[in-house]
Parts: sequence; structure tokens; C-alpha cells
Amino acid sequence: MENKEWLAIQNFASQNLGWLISSGHRACSGCGAVGGLKLVLDALGPEAIIVIPASCTSVYSGLFPFSALKVPVVHTPFASAAATASGIARMLRRQNRPGVVTCWGGDGGTLDIGFQALSGACERGEDFIYICYDNEAYMNTGIQRSSATPCGAWTSTTPLPIVKTEPKKDIDAILAAHRISYIATINAAFLDDFYRKVKTAKGKSGTRFLHLCSPCPPGWKYDPRYSVKLSRLAVLSCFSPLFEVEGGRKWALSFDPGDKKASVAEYFGVGRDWSQDRFAHLGVADIEKIQKDVDDAWEELKEKCKKKEG
Repeated sequence: MENKEWLAIQNFASQNLGWLISSGHRACSGCGAVGGLKLVLDALGPEAIIVIPASCTSVYSGLFPFSALKVPVVHTPFASAAATASGIARMLRRQNRPGVVTCWGGDGGTLDIGFQALSGACERGEDFIYICYDNEAYMNTGIQRSSATPCGAWTSTTPLPIVKTEPKKDIDAILAAHRISYIATINAAFLDDFYRKVKTAKGKSGTRFLHLCSPCPPGWKYDPRYSVKLSRLAVLSCFSPLFEVEGGRKWALSFDPGDKKASVAEYFGVGRDWSQDRFAHLGVADIEKIQKDVDDAWEELKEKCKKKEG
């Protein structure tokens, strides 16, 4: 990105950040989801129509008849966000009315309970954006395990000494197999990349999916002041890499940390102020195994991007 474009984004953000969400929301201190939502609303603008399945956002956005969001909001049950968005998008098209229909769901309402409706909408090519803010557990109801929970993490339903032994579901590859219009991973610590991808999704038609890394202080058990640092380390460690997929076939890396690549131990905060205590029980051998899995997945992703680009 040209320097003048970056300065324009920074200037826009400094003047308008949060203009479509009020300061009266009820999110936790350091919440990655509400920070991401502010950026998303800035990028989408006032024509956004937000569909929210049961989640943390259902709570912090405000109780009826009040809302912290200054755009139309539709709250839905866990399983039906994508179905609701499909209906709204078809209604707008039928009435020739403007609007950017956007689902904003957590990992539980996206990878698990809401996946049936999302998969069906993707197969039909419904015209909306689906954004999953992934905090890697059912945080709103007590930090229960989801299929997005990483291997080795503590949750209230995988307490010590059980913990989660299964790998995280690869929702991006699953939706790429649906051949949808656009898929991208986004991260609020990489602001220019974040805005570009949301704007790209806004400019396309069909089903678009954005996957946001969303740190959660109470669920990940870290000091809230380190949310942005953990967001950045998630990318630098390749634990949550940045990439995009066009039409389910063309994969491309958005960022390669190169020689700035961080270790999984640094991302977990082993011996650091930003320690994620959901991983505090892991030994050296456990972290080495997770590091190998992350490295293997990173190499696989790079090969996939080379093949698709070639």
C-alpha cells in the first residue's frame, strides 16, 4: 500500500473511529470483538444492516429498545443468522433498496450451531457478508469449548487435567470448498489490511466470509491491556495468519512475518506479562508439539497460496 493511502486510512480512523457504535456499550475491557466491530462499521458505513446471532454482541450491543449500534440490527437465535441474512438480502434486492447485509457472529454461532444455515447460504450464493469474530470458545455463556478452541487450551468444559486435545476446525478451508465469492482473515492490529479486506468484501456480490482473530481477556485469561499485542502476535507467530481466497480457488498470503516470525511460546505469553493463562498448564513438550503443528500448517498454507497464484 502506498504511504499516502495509509495516511488517508489513519486520518479517517482517527476522525471517525466508532462513529457508528456508541461508547455506552457493555463489552468487557479489552474486548477484541467490540474493537473489531467498530472498525467494520467504519469500513461498511451507515448502509450496513447487522444480523447478530446469540453471542457476546447480543449482550454488549444493548437491551431492547436500546442499541449501541447506530445502524439497523436484527438479533437472531444461534442457528439462524445466515438464514435471516439471506431473507433480508433477498428482500432488499426485490425492493431495489440499498444495504450491506452483514452477519456478525462468534465462533460458536458460526463454526458450530450456525454452520448448517451458513453452509446452505454459501451453497446458494446468498448476497451478504458473514463476519466471524473468533474468540475460540463460547465466552458469553461461561467459556465453554467450541470447535474453534485450539488444541491444549483450558475451557470450563475441558478443565484440567482434560483440556482440549482436538485441533481447531479449519472453517476457512471448509467455506473455500463451497466456492464462495471471497474469504479473508482479518486482524485489528493490521489496520490497513483490515480496512482493505472489509472494503473488498463490501464491493463484491455473493457470499463473503471474513474471519476475525478476536482476543478475549476473561476467556483467554490475560490482562486486558494486551489485546492489541496478542492480536499482533497471533499473526507474527502464524497461529492466525493473514490470507484471502478468491472464488474458493485462488489463495494468497496477505502478510508473511519472515525473519520477524514469533514463537508460539511468545504468543502464549510464557513468562511474559501478557500470559494467556488458558495455556499456563502446558509443559515444554506440549508447546513444542503445538509449535510443530503451527509450523506445518504455515508451510501448507504457503504452498497452497503458491499453487493457486501460479
